[in-house]
Amino acid sequence: MKFDLDTAWKDTTGLLSRNRGLLAVIAGVFFFLPYAALAIALPEMGDLEAAQASGNLDAMMGAINDLYASYWWVYLILAIVQGIGLLAMLALVRRRANPTVGQALSTGVKSVPTYIAAQLLQTALFAIVAGLLIGVGAVTGLPALAVLGGVIAFVVVCYIVTKLSLAAPVIAIDGELNPIRALQRSWALTRGNSIRLFFFYLLLLAAFVVLSIVISLVLGLAFAIAGEQAALLGEAVISGLLNAIMIVVIVCVLAAVHTQLGRLSDNPDATTED
Repeated sequence: MKFDLDTAWKDTTGLLSRNRGLLAVIAGVFFFLPYAALAIALPEMGDLEAAQASGNLDAMMGAINDLYASYWWVYLILAIVQGIGLLAMLALVRRRANPTVGQALSTGVKSVPTYIAAQLLQTALFAIVAGLLIGVGAVTGLPALAVLGGVIAFVVVCYIVTKLSLAAPVIAIDGELNPIRALQRSWALTRGNSIRLFFFYLLLLAAFVVLSIVISLVLGLAFAIAGEQAALLGEAVISGLLNAIMIVVIVCVLAAVHTQLGRLSDNPDATTED
């Protein structure tokens, strides 16, 4: 049986409905507060937002490089904290033993080294694949081949991202603490359903982008009316809020997809109906 988008969305909304209170608390502590505090504490974040608003790619990349060069250690801490929160939420919504919040957080702390290692391995794989595909076109000196290589690299990276998207739930829910085996398990679970899964993710991403734009415009205008300082504070609050909402939805989506594909993997003849 193939991956069913409708079943996955129903499972996602069911997880959101049953766990929204606990998920909101964890997302608030591990995502909203750190992200909003970072946006307020680092004045360079304003430069990055200005560069993004200008649409100047060179200015945006320069602002990103300056930010990470100056505060790499802050982002390392943030990555660890948010990794713990993500894994804890996954464990909370899908562990068969119905863990308490404390047990879920313990799972997050225990699993975060594996999660970070898996992320680093993915990043290295993306860099190698993209570098090879783009480099081959660039070496020829033909702009058309360089552009074609870039397009192919983008498609291949999207494919790999989809194939490895279930590494986090494999780590948090299945308890796999070997990063290589977690990536292998994700690859195996998505076999035969990669294209369907990609478009499911793409539809959700498009919906979230539209929703975030609307929320940012409405709330941003409300804060802007109160003055410049209120507008700066509002940007930080809105960014943190959208980040927390996105993570909560991602957690439920990944848990639902992992459960459905796990069921199909264990029993290929099973239906996707509840």
